[in-house]
Amino acid sequence: MAERYTTVVLFGATGDLARRKLLPGLLHLFDSELLGNLRVIGTSLDDFTKDTFVEFAAQAIDEFSTHDRNSARWQDFSKRLDFVPGSAGPEALKKAVAAAEAMMPDSDSEGRPPQRLHYLSVPPNAALSVIQDLRKADLVERSRIIMEKPFGTDLASAGALNSSVHEVFSEEQVFRIDHFLGKEAALNILAFRFANGLFEPIWHRNFIDHVQIDVPETLGLSDRASFYEGTGAYRDMVVTHLFQVLAFTAMEPPTALEPRSITEEKNKVFRSMEPIEPTDVVRGQYQGYRSEPGVSPESETETFIALKCFIDNWRWAGVPFYLRTGKRMAEGQRIISIAFKEPPKSMFPSGSGVGQNGPDHLTFDLADKSKMSLSFYGKRPGTGFHLDKLSMQFDLQEVDWAGSALEAYERLIYDAVQDDHTLFTAAEGIERVWEISQALLDNPQPVRPYSPGTWGPNQVHQLIAPHAWRLPFERRWRDKR
Repeated sequence: MAERYTTVVLFGATGDLARRKLLPGLLHLFDSELLGNLRVIGTSLDDFTKDTFVEFAAQAIDEFSTHDRNSARWQDFSKRLDFVPGSAGPEALKKAVAAAEAMMPDSDSEGRPPQRLHYLSVPPNAALSVIQDLRKADLVERSRIIMEKPFGTDLASAGALNSSVHEVFSEEQVFRIDHFLGKEAALNILAFRFANGLFEPIWHRNFIDHVQIDVPETLGLSDRASFYEGTGAYRDMVVTHLFQVLAFTAMEPPTALEPRSITEEKNKVFRSMEPIEPTDVVRGQYQGYRSEPGVSPESETETFIALKCFIDNWRWAGVPFYLRTGKRMAEGQRIISIAFKEPPKSMFPSGSGVGQNGPDHLTFDLADKSKMSLSFYGKRPGTGFHLDKLSMQFDLQEVDWAGSALEAYERLIYDAVQDDHTLFTAAEGIERVWEISQALLDNPQPVRPYSPGTWGPNQVHQLIAPHAWRLPFERRWRDKR
């Protein structure tokens, strides 16, 4: 398929996300010729000119890009940048888009006119205002929008947000971004399950004991106190990220590897999820949180959450899914761990080591290094029959084509340009996860204190008993060769 001519309108173009991820990502997509027919218009509350925006973009790319800036390609890319101050209004933005499209052919080789991609890298309370500005600027036709989380704070607000968005843009034009799903390891879940005959036949309740999705963070609030105080770990991470990863892990095989089929299977998972029981949740708050600038001294906002949930369908009935995430924890990790059931009876003698190190695990590392491991028992060399837990590991960075991997935001921007919804969240799925969350939101458990640099409140071990959390790893990822 020929590449379509595209104008990216980047709202919040001078913000932190644009500086760290979006501008470096757009240059890399252009530099690698994945989006070679690209023009970028930045807009924000800052009173920039085109020249100051180009300088800002160059500094951002030099500081945060993981790729060297090619001088010739940068010169070409910089000429494709423009800037419109937000104070100039919708009409000025309309003129800038028209000027960008005037430099493009009327259509590509397949007869398609130029398209627009509006990236809303703005605070949640500004998103609807931006959408109305796009309507006033007559920039809805031939357009798609990328929206950042949160997608509401409960069922009522999510429904109201979707209704307001749909007054201007159709659902097919809306791309709700979740950078977790843009990572190679998340995509590898689909490949691992559905391209191989090894694991899919045992990917169900008869062979899988439980599933863990564990995303601890070492970072604190940074400058997000005002946002986080009204949000908390559940709304910030579980609804927008961890439930989406759960759906990829638990979904049925789609009828085809195309967006509509995959979205439908994800939505089936959400429809099958049982409501979250408040008694199956541990909420925590790191000691010192209430002393952070912008945080209430009596705050009950959780900076940590762990929960148990169930999917009530034939594949997963009775299998618990354990989710955990939090701030200021011992390590920063992003894993999915599938724990397989142990043999019903052991033939090995007492003291052989069987059963002493827990069940076999298949683990996906969702961090940028994109690793997978399979742990199992094997015999220790020598006399007798002593078994140890062994591990086979796959590291995407060690394959010959590792350099072709895109970062999460790059992949998701590219997919949105291609009109591919596979890795994005649909309105129905968002509203359903808020629906199953309502009992927890109405009756939250009290927050329990935990020390920074730990794995959360002690109650998390009672939540998962008789199982144990996969993190911290007893066996580290091996060093890269």
